[in-house]
Amino acid sequence: MKLYIISNRLPVKAVHRDGAYLFTRSEGGLATGLHALHTRYEKHWIGWPGVDVETDEDRRSIREELAKMNFHPIFLTPEQIANYYEGYSNSTIWPLCHYFFAFTRYRKDFWEAYRKVNALFCEEILRRIEPDDIVWVQDYQLMLLPGLLREHRPALRIGYFHHIPFPSYELFRILPERAEILRGVLGADLVAFHTHDYMRHFIGTAERVLHINFRLDETQIGNRCVRVDALPMGIDYAAFHGISSNAGAQPLIAKTREQFGDRKLILSVDRLDYSKGILHRLRGFGSFLERYPEYRGQATLAMVIVPSRDRVNSYADLKTEIDKEIGAINGRYSTMEWTPVRYFYHGFSFEELAAMYYVADVALVTPLRDGMNLVAKEYVAVKNDNPGVLILSEMAGAAVELADALPINPNDTEQIAAAIHRALTMPVEEQLRRIERMQAVVSTQTVNKWAADFMKELADVCRHNEAVRRKRLTSETVAAEIVGPYRRAKRRLLLFDYDGTLAPIRSRPEEAVPSHRLCELLRTLGTDAANRVVICSGRDSGTLEKWFGGLPVSLAAEHGAFYKDRGAWRCNIRPASWDPKLSALLEHFAQKTPRSRIERKQTALAWHYREADSWLGQLRAQQLVNALMPLCARLNLHILQGDKVVEIKSPRFTKGSETLRLLRQERYDFILALGDDTTDDDMFAALPPRALSIKVGNASEHARYNMPEQSEVVPLLELLARDRGSFDPAGVKHAIRTTWNNLKKLVAGRRTEEYGQ
Repeated sequence: MKLYIISNRLPVKAVHRDGAYLFTRSEGGLATGLHALHTRYEKHWIGWPGVDVETDEDRRSIREELAKMNFHPIFLTPEQIANYYEGYSNSTIWPLCHYFFAFTRYRKDFWEAYRKVNALFCEEILRRIEPDDIVWVQDYQLMLLPGLLREHRPALRIGYFHHIPFPSYELFRILPERAEILRGVLGADLVAFHTHDYMRHFIGTAERVLHINFRLDETQIGNRCVRVDALPMGIDYAAFHGISSNAGAQPLIAKTREQFGDRKLILSVDRLDYSKGILHRLRGFGSFLERYPEYRGQATLAMVIVPSRDRVNSYADLKTEIDKEIGAINGRYSTMEWTPVRYFYHGFSFEELAAMYYVADVALVTPLRDGMNLVAKEYVAVKNDNPGVLILSEMAGAAVELADALPINPNDTEQIAAAIHRALTMPVEEQLRRIERMQAVVSTQTVNKWAADFMKELADVCRHNEAVRRKRLTSETVAAEIVGPYRRAKRRLLLFDYDGTLAPIRSRPEEAVPSHRLCELLRTLGTDAANRVVICSGRDSGTLEKWFGGLPVSLAAEHGAFYKDRGAWRCNIRPASWDPKLSALLEHFAQKTPRSRIERKQTALAWHYREADSWLGQLRAQQLVNALMPLCARLNLHILQGDKVVEIKSPRFTKGSETLRLLRQERYDFILALGDDTTDDDMFAALPPRALSIKVGNASEHARYNMPEQSEVVPLLELLARDRGSFDPAGVKHAIRTTWNNLKKLVAGRRTEEYGQ
């Protein structure tokens, strides 16, 4: 079994030197963290080797060398690098996700290149993977990839991790390709982020853009569940924590101490990026020197900036601004013996960087927005019984875990200056206590635990999806378990919910009028002497009578509080006289929630919020339930939370009690029940074990089978109503297989069209 890690870049990059290709470690926390990952799977990595390769011979050579490390390269042209990587990835998605809207550029050729490169990755993966393999897609450069893979391999186990912030809906909605990007990500079984804030933003955006519903952290797409979670990434703690005892690192530690002398060392390490707050940090340090002149000549800021995306205009401009700011500070404060800012515009080896961490008195980590920031965790890990203070931006994902850092708002340069002063004057005992508490977190939440947690959760959701797939109706199941027994049966009970089952859910309930096609099917099934057809709905009796009163079917309204038997409506319970406080409470929430409405039935009150904003509707629904609980407990009323509705009713009668009433009246040798809502679980639970229960939409533990789409219900009824003659098993199976597969293609096409809106 193989684990394929898919990222824009491989953990190594190819460098052409003296007529040959050499391989060096790639920069960045993702490459470093995942390269150190230990797993029971055979680990493979697919990505770009970081170089433009022109000849087939060079490509063959690079492939052969990388294959020895289980790395598989994707070769990109200079145009693709410019438009896919520097263009759409880093000039469109990156600034948008980091809240730098003014830097976001939209160009059609960027988007087309992004789509094509994601397709290239898809082709390479499909060429290599086997059925039991796992694909783990990394980050924003490949957001279309999970969806592309799902189209070709519906049962493939796919995870996606988003390593940068995910912005709020109000910002992400600006992206012209927002729907296609979200559909691509939701091709994964598990989608994960570093923090719950990003997770919350993603769920809210998906609900609003794609009009899909999440139940807490899960949504149903077709016949599979997609789970979203927050899993903060860690580091290889042991490698960093043991650096002080590393023989190779000890000379570097001594050299660093000698280089900076007995001055206080303030360290900052970043890639060149406007999201890192480098200019704000420099201005904060300049303000520190201005406000606390006693530290002039006594404290040095060592600024390590790793070159990144130099050819993107905004990055080149940033580099110029950084050079100017450093020059201004050094020009104003430097002396013959002391330079305030020591500037290193290049990468360092692991040992060199760890030595700087070990010696540094303060780590200054002040991004304006950052997905996680592993530098903060690396600094904490390196400290081994030696003091140090971490100053950390509130906008970094790591701030959620590292509560003992000194928090700052990175936009406030005066706060940065004050934090530096506090760090340099903090007692050693307090420094050690803070470091120790942060190490307790960092040493536990390591990169391997992060990966293990992700793989465990991915396996869990994949097991769930496999169980759902086993419940999924197929042509064979329909033939063997439904149509065949149906035609052999002498007495049948057919139980149907209405909204979401026989008819699609409408934003306005009054618009869900049954189609002529449905009515004719119900008439055909109802006129069969062997059948008893029952529509059991939460609708009121007047609506059901208006729509179905002329058909040969039985009706149950308001979840069984009323039922129609032998042409007459009967009541199980007297119409309710509602407490004024209940009505007032519902009115209050209807007024607070635009586009929500109240439905008053004889035995129930319902608050509908299908047309309301999804986030606001869910918030108000939970608030309403909380407000109703003490009042309903006192009045002995039941609160039902259905699909975009909160209903208040008597607990005496449910769809389950109505089902039991029907079963007591007569014996049946075939029972079929279809429903889509939580209220239908009561109906499924009341059925005998031999009954055929089908949950429409999300799978249910109470139902034997699952039908993901409501649009498949009527075709199933057509199969039952089509031919009531003699039963020929072979002929029926062939006809059903052909008809069902044709209907599935039609439904799938219709579903794709609707999902894209």
